[in-house]
Amino acid sequence: MRQAVQNTLKASVAFEGVGLHGGAPARIVLHPAPAGYGIRFHRTDIKVGNAVVIARWDQVERVPLCTRLVNAAGVSVSTVEHLMAALAGCGIHNARIEIDGPEVPILDGSAAPFVRGIMRHGLRPLPARVEVIEVLRPVSVSHGDARASLLPYPGVRIDFEIDFEDAAIGRQRRGLDLRNGAFVRKLCDSRTFCRQADVDAMQAQGLALGGTLENAVVVDGAKVLSPGGFRHPDEAVRHKMLDALGDLALAGAPILGRYVGEKAGHALTNLLLHELFSRKDAWRRVTCDPRTAATLPGVGLVAEEIPEVA
Repeated sequence: MRQAVQNTLKASVAFEGVGLHGGAPARIVLHPAPAGYGIRFHRTDIKVGNAVVIARWDQVERVPLCTRLVNAAGVSVSTVEHLMAALAGCGIHNARIEIDGPEVPILDGSAAPFVRGIMRHGLRPLPARVEVIEVLRPVSVSHGDARASLLPYPGVRIDFEIDFEDAAIGRQRRGLDLRNGAFVRKLCDSRTFCRQADVDAMQAQGLALGGTLENAVVVDGAKVLSPGGFRHPDEAVRHKMLDALGDLALAGAPILGRYVGEKAGHALTNLLLHELFSRKDAWRRVTCDPRTAATLPGVGLVAEEIPEVA
């Protein structure tokens, strides 16, 4: 049975590409970090002042389209959700991430390239026990017809439902327990998606300028405009689950519980974390025993099972 210890990367790994919002290509390098370090971004292009941005729920600035982290000095890193999902899905608890710009590269629009890079070298166990945030009581938030909840559960599970008027997406529902490397096998290659009308509107406002048919699945009614179409018939809801895992990873420790999302997005998931941590009776921090650690994402991950699409 897997030991209940923290992990970091075995070696540094680099990625480069444009961000969702366009601009110059950014380079990021994931470095190993000691136990208790957590996940921190270091803006190497910031030469004066505080250039460290901690990947934590209370550092999130709610903006359209992505998750953005901002420190007290106003230094930010945007579109962190796919990378955070990859780190959580691979069982990485500590990493120092150098980035030379304000946005994480979008790559192919999924988390698979990050997963592949991380697993190319593997993980290194650290001499410290894993702690989890155990959900004790149901917590929910809503906005309009969107809703997000955290429920007690003996592991890590995500259930999601979406409903779009475009026939290419329509109504989709999926649930998944993330033990035994399930994130990597089932979710990590699912790409961000959007409607062509929304793309046109956003780009007219100067948003999503880095989005293309190669790093997002674009639909127009019943048509899928991106070459090759969907990687999975329900790729859209799978990507929403991927996003949710990345946003929940900002809790600062794995959440032992069941997340249920109904038409939810980044902002609502972050609001859910605020609600959870405001209710002291709804959660507790627990040091893992090996049995609990075996339920966490990343356990049982085999590099050969990473989808080849990346």
